[in-house]
Amino acid sequence: MKKYLSLMLLFSAFMMQAQAPTLKAGQAAPDFKLKNVDGKEISFASYPDAKGFIVVFTCNTCPYAIGYEQRIIDLDNKYRSKGYPVIAINPNDPEASKADTFDKMQALAKEKKYPFAYLFDPGQVVTDQYGAKRTPHLFIVSKSAKGTVVEYTGAIDNDPEGTKTDKTKFAESVIDALNSNQKPAITETKEIGCTVKRKAKA
Repeated sequence: MKKYLSLMLLFSAFMMQAQAPTLKAGQAAPDFKLKNVDGKEISFASYPDAKGFIVVFTCNTCPYAIGYEQRIIDLDNKYRSKGYPVIAINPNDPEASKADTFDKMQALAKEKKYPFAYLFDPGQVVTDQYGAKRTPHLFIVSKSAKGTVVEYTGAIDNDPEGTKTDKTKFAESVIDALNSNQKPAITETKEIGCTVKRKAKA
């Protein structure tokens, strides 16, 4: 029995190590260079006038991601001109989620007229650097003298079903605070959505 428990503890520890921890507020936000649906490579340097970024890990398929799609578009429309453009990254492995291939990402972005970059993350490298766990999983990043820094991570708001009239708009309150040269009152919430899809290991 003791041997069994020891093996279970070792397995649990291995699984925890295998899953990259989610970045927290105050930590450096890694830059990246990923292919957009228009074929161009996008990085933070692609937005020289930005004050920061709304980095959202989202996908074609998750019902929560679909439910938040218009709200993500609205965030970009509202805050791009205020210095915080949306950069969307698909974290799902296309072998594990057949509807999240690059060509299907291109088709969706064209159909929905995405005003923001929608990037493919081969090998889920950037997904793991940020520790994105679900779709959608939001990271608000600001530029500073020290580089790009995470200011907030978690949910876009507290209304995954899209039915509340008095929803708490976490993302908007964070960016509004940053644009007023204030520290956000909240820096982390529980992400809401489907788990990131990974192909089975051989």
